Amino acid sequence: MRKSIYILSIACATTLSIFSCKKDTENNQNLIKEIPFTKEGELSLFDLKDSIPNSIAKLDIEFAENEYQIQTGLMYRESMEDKQGMLFIFPEEAPRSFYMKNTKFSLDIIFIDSENKVVSIQKNAQPLDESSLPSEGPAQYVLEVNAKLTDIWNLKPGDSISFSKM
Repeated sequence: MRKSIYILSIACATTLSIFSCKKDTENNQNLIKEIPFTKEGELSLFDLKDSIPNSIAKLDIEFAENEYQIQTGLMYRESMEDKQGMLFIFPEEAPRSFYMKNTKFSLDIIFIDSENKVVSIQKNAQPLDESSLPSEGPAQYVLEVNAKLTDIWNLKPGDSISFSKM
């Protein structure tokens, strides 16, 4: 009788161990899956020459609006196409600061005020760098795009954006 209880105990422990390992492997696979880009809207960038808006670029964008999305941003992603960006929307205008923790590719970080005007740009933010990257003034929106695009577009403070949700 004692022997059969012992064998049953070992069989149960082995089954639980296998189930636990399988569950851990499934969880780890979920952590390493690429997070796909999901187009949620469109954004246009404009420069204002002679008070006439000139289109600089158009992007497909994802929105970061709730606390989890804002905290996570583009973390854990491998890359983003040049025609894509992430727009962070905050409830009020305030000084902002971002960092590149767990972000695996370089970005230009564009700080935008409540009137949709570019306040400042942090260019070529380096992957995985946890240094603070602050705005040079209050911002309500922050747009992240691939590094060097703001140079290609010649984007500067005072330029503007408009965006729409799908």
